[in-house]
Amino acid sequence: MASSVEEYINSHSPEVKKILQEILRVSKAAVPTSHEVISYKMPALKQEKCFFYFAAFQNHIGIYPPVKNNQMLIEEIKPFANEKGNLKFKLSEPIPFELIARIALSLSLQY
Repeated sequence: MASSVEEYINSHSPEVKKILQEILRVSKAAVPTSHEVISYKMPALKQEKCFFYFAAFQNHIGIYPPVKNNQMLIEEIKPFANEKGNLKFKLSEPIPFELIARIALSLSLQY
């Protein structure tokens, strides 16, 4: 189990590592008051509490928890949402980093 976000990211293949690094970069840029932690064995961003989690899986990147209280964003992320509202971005498709930054910002305001 990784003890830091850097260790978690470095444990993945070079291709996935680049994606995770960019997710971390754009998310922290969107919420500059946050800091990175490992929570539930995943990289997370935290202010007073954790509000944004991301993780790499065999075929996708997961983003947690579900977005609430932002109907425009909820509509935009529907193609990526599962039945619980968590997001799945397939590694075989371009990762929408700008959208992920807006998700991180929305989640930071949600919690």
